[in-house]
Amino acid sequence: MGPSLNHIVISSDEPEKPAENITYMDASLYKAAAIGKIEEFNNYQGPELESLKTPNHDNVLHVNLSTPERIWQRTRLDFVLKILVKCPSLLLQTNAKGQTPLHVATRYGDSTIVRLLILFCARVIDKDLEKLGMDQLYAVREMIRHTDQESNTALHIATRYGHVEVVQALLEHEDPDFAYFANINHETPLYLAARRGSRRLLSILLDKSKSTAHGGPHGRTALHATAMVRDPRVTRIILEKKGNLTKETDENGHTPLHYAAHLGHDAVVEELLKWDISVAYIGDKKWGMTSLLMAARQGFFGTVRKILSYCPDCCERVDKRGWNLLHFVAFRDLPNGLRFLLKDDDATTEYGSVRNLRDWKDASGITPQQVFYACQYDKEEKKEQIVKLLKEIVNEEVAEKPVCPIGLPNISADINVEKTRDAHLVVAALIVTVTFAAAITVPGGFKSEEGSDQGTPYLIHEVAFRTFVVTNALAFSLSLSTLFIHFGMLLPLFPKSLGSITSKMFIADVILGPALVAMGIAFSTATYVVLKPSLGLATTAVCISPAIIFYFLFCSKFMPVYIINHNYF
Repeated sequence: MGPSLNHIVISSDEPEKPAENITYMDASLYKAAAIGKIEEFNNYQGPELESLKTPNHDNVLHVNLSTPERIWQRTRLDFVLKILVKCPSLLLQTNAKGQTPLHVATRYGDSTIVRLLILFCARVIDKDLEKLGMDQLYAVREMIRHTDQESNTALHIATRYGHVEVVQALLEHEDPDFAYFANINHETPLYLAARRGSRRLLSILLDKSKSTAHGGPHGRTALHATAMVRDPRVTRIILEKKGNLTKETDENGHTPLHYAAHLGHDAVVEELLKWDISVAYIGDKKWGMTSLLMAARQGFFGTVRKILSYCPDCCERVDKRGWNLLHFVAFRDLPNGLRFLLKDDDATTEYGSVRNLRDWKDASGITPQQVFYACQYDKEEKKEQIVKLLKEIVNEEVAEKPVCPIGLPNISADINVEKTRDAHLVVAALIVTVTFAAAITVPGGFKSEEGSDQGTPYLIHEVAFRTFVVTNALAFSLSLSTLFIHFGMLLPLFPKSLGSITSKMFIADVILGPALVAMGIAFSTATYVVLKPSLGLATTAVCISPAIIFYFLFCSKFMPVYIINHNYF
C-alpha cells in the first residue's frame, strides 16, 4: 500500500499569493471508509486517522456517513463506533463547509447514528444517557449547537429535510430555554419546519422549546410559511402557540393572510380569519392592498367569497391607486367575476356594499366598468391609461409568486390585428367559393335521362361520395360562419364580451381550423370516388394530401428542436 496521507502543493508565480495545499485520501482507504470496512483501518500503519482527508476535508466519518447504506451493508453502526474508539477527535472535526459528522448524519436522517454520536460525545456508551453530569451535558449541547459555514446547526438541517426522529434525538438533551436563531439565510428551525408543512416537526419543536425563534427570510415568520403550504392544520398549530403572529408583516408589509389570499389557499384564509378578523383590513407597504384585493387580483373568487363572509365591509378598503374590489374583478372577467358579485339576488346581501362600488372612481377617475370595457372592447376612452396600470399590476408578486397572467389589451398591435382579420376573410371566402363550386359540380356528374332520377348524382350510393357531400357542406358552413362573425352578423348570439376584434379572431381561428380539415377530407373523398375504377391510383391520390399535412405538422413540431440540438444557428 502506498502512502495514505497525500498533499499536493501548487505554487504560484505571484509572490503575494500563498501556495495551495490540497489533501486527498488513498483510494483503498476511501473505499474502505465508504463501505464501512473496519479491517483496512485495523491494519493501517500510516499517520493519525484524523489527518486522512479528502480535498473537501471530509474525514473517514464524513465519507462513511454520506455514502448510501446498501442492503448488504449492515456494519455502519459498528464501524462508526470502532473508528471513534480508535480516533475520538474525528467526532468534532469539520470539513471545508464547517460540518461535523453529526451534520452529515443529520442530513441523511440516520437517527441511530445521531444517538450514537451523542452517546460517544457524553462518553456514556454503556451507561444511562438520562443521567448525565453537567460537564457531559455541556459537551453534548456544544456539539449539537455547532454551526457550519452557513450558520446551520444539526437541528436546522434535520428540520429542513423533515427527519422527525433525528429532531427528537437532538432535542432530548437540549435546554428548553435555548432559542435556536436564524442561519445565514435568516431561517430558524421553526420556520424550516413550517415551510415543509410538517405537523409532527412543529409540534415537537413547540413542545420541547419554551423560547422558539420563529423568523424566516425577507422578514417572514413561521406563520407566513404555513400560509404558503395550504394545510390549515399546520397553520392552526402555529396559531395555538404563537397567535400574535397574525399581524406580523414581512419586509413588504405582507401579513400571513396576504400570502394565503394571494395563493388562493381558502382553508388557510378561513383559519387565519377565525383567529383574528382584523388582519383583513391591513394593507401592504407598497400599494396598501388588503388580502381581499389580492385575492380578486388573482381571480380567486372563492377566496373573495370567504373573506367577505367574515368581514363584509372590508370591501370598502381601497389601495393607494384608489382601486377597489371591483376594479380588480373587472380585468379578470371570469364567469364568477362581475356577474357573480353584481347580480341582483339574495346571495349578494351577505356582501354588504359590494354593489355600491361599481361607480367608485380611483385617483385617476377610472371606474370598474371602464376597466372592464378597456379589457373587452377596442375603443375605450381611458384604455391606454388602464393598460399602463394593468402592466404594473402584472409585474407585482407576493411570497415570491407573481400575479397570475392576464390578457393585456395591446394598444400597439392594431395593425397586426387588422392584417390577421384580412387573412381570415380571404381564407374563409376562398373556402366558401371552392366548396360552393364543388357542391354544384359534384364528382361524377348528374343523371340526364328523363325520369324520377333525373338530376341525381350518379355516385349518390357510394360511401365516399356521401362523405364528400357531408364534409364539403361542413367546410362551407364553417367558413360562412367566419365571414358572418367578422361582419358582425352573429354578434347577437354571443355575449357582449366577445364583441372585440381580438375575440372575433379567436373564434375565427377556432372555426377555420375544422373548415380546412373538412375541405381536405372532401377533396380526398371526391378524388377517390372518381378514380375508384383504378384502385391503386385512387388510393395513392387519397394518401398524398394527408401524408403532406402530417409531414409538415411533424416538421413544425420537431424540426426546431432538431435544429437547436445540432447548432445550425
